[in-house]
Amino acid sequence: MTATLDHTQASETITAVVVAAARAAAALVPASSELVPGAAVTDPDAVPLPPAAAAAVSARLSGEVSGDVVLVLSADVVEALDNSPVGPMDVATALRPALEAAAATLGRVRVDAERTEDPVTALDGLRDKGMFVAVPLLAGDDHQATLALQVTLPDAAPRTQRGSLDLLRHVAMEVTVEIGRTRMTVGELLSLHPGEVVELDRAASAPADLLVNGTLIARGEVVVVDEDFGLRISEIVTDAATELGQAAP
Repeated sequence: MTATLDHTQASETITAVVVAAARAAAALVPASSELVPGAAVTDPDAVPLPPAAAAAVSARLSGEVSGDVVLVLSADVVEALDNSPVGPMDVATALRPALEAAAATLGRVRVDAERTEDPVTALDGLRDKGMFVAVPLLAGDDHQATLALQVTLPDAAPRTQRGSLDLLRHVAMEVTVEIGRTRMTVGELLSLHPGEVVELDRAASAPADLLVNGTLIARGEVVVVDEDFGLRISEIVTDAATELGQAAP
């Protein structure tokens, strides 16, 4: 997706990508049978919702594509999470892997600040922000969820934020290093015991992610500094990191 696409081409491209994103998310939404994407809708006023839409998980997207994602869930899905054998599961946390799978179809895109909202409120938050596409997730004739995405194509025009960044230069921000993640079923979680090794989704030689306030900024190699861990930066990922560097004294 590039800034040179005209509106029609961009709309068709986004729709196709969102359908692929819905297919990826569907594999990770709790359901009694396989979920498949239905017909895509581009009108925010005609979003197909599950008959008993009980909750929505919303999150921001950042990276190669920016925007917002909303996953609307039926009462059956929410009830299953509430009655988990390991106790009530936070809906936003449980569905984050589905959002991440959807985001991965857009390229190098990160999911940030996932939260649970009322479905109508969550979908209203996508209006008038960018290109909008919603896709129902169906188990046969049973409508279990809906994935909605609002995305903004990259802007080819240069952005000047030096003045704003100068004002923020001395603001302290939380920095986190993430070495990997994994997904486990409830059954696997219940079988965990001391001494067991949980395998993450990255090779030992793969770089770790540097996150600033939850946003991916850079990648690097985990090192030991004296008796503490550190990160040797090998790659700057986002424009924000570059601009922060330019604003530094």
